[in-house]
Amino acid sequence: MAGQDKDHRTSRVTRARLYEQLMERILDFVDAEDLRPGERLPPERDLADQFGVSRATLAQALVALEVLGVIDVRHGTGAVLVYRPNATTLLRQLREHRNLMPDIVEARSTIEVKLAALAAERRTTEDLAEIDAAIEAMAREIDRGDRGVGGDERFHGAITQAAHSGVLSQMMDFLSERIRETRIESLGQPGRPQVSLEAHRAIAEGIRRGDPREAAAAMERHIAVVSDVPLLLDAEGRPDA
Repeated sequence: MAGQDKDHRTSRVTRARLYEQLMERILDFVDAEDLRPGERLPPERDLADQFGVSRATLAQALVALEVLGVIDVRHGTGAVLVYRPNATTLLRQLREHRNLMPDIVEARSTIEVKLAALAAERRTTEDLAEIDAAIEAMAREIDRGDRGVGGDERFHGAITQAAHSGVLSQMMDFLSERIRETRIESLGQPGRPQVSLEAHRAIAEGIRRGDPREAAAAMERHIAVVSDVPLLLDAEGRPDA
């Protein structure tokens, strides 16, 4: 009978643990369609219709898959499959990521606030030029509809360089991959790229003024905002936006 024999492309997801279920449905789709690494998933609008969820909810599930390295979301081409994990592996990686997130946020809020203060004290003319160039690069990315991940990474790298602290720079290198994960998660939130860009400008202004307190306070506010990423938390009971 119609409606009783639904395949993977039209089965709808329940609300409980929505992101986890949606990620599993996407993996089912990948397997059923026999997609290979390097091949693209259908457009977000089509996938949202197939799974019976909003595009905002689908986008959050795709960000989670991107953070875990399953897909690569490219501006202008959509989501490209990187590898095909099974559902058990995927959910284990997701939970491990959740457990590690608080430590990464704590490390960022400690190290990057200090880096901003040091940058205000030690920056050179060349450092300021690179900070400004990073802000401009992120603004261009956002203007063309991208999330600004590249410009964001360049900005924080410029702050690290401007601090001229070898030990803190090494610590940031050690954390770089995990910070990139939180960067993707944060900038995947609606409206977040522009908010981050404005925060970067405030941090840069404190550094330009040579005011370590202003720069550190602006960075602390920024880290607090970008660390507020609910999409990889337990989504049980959360509304389908």
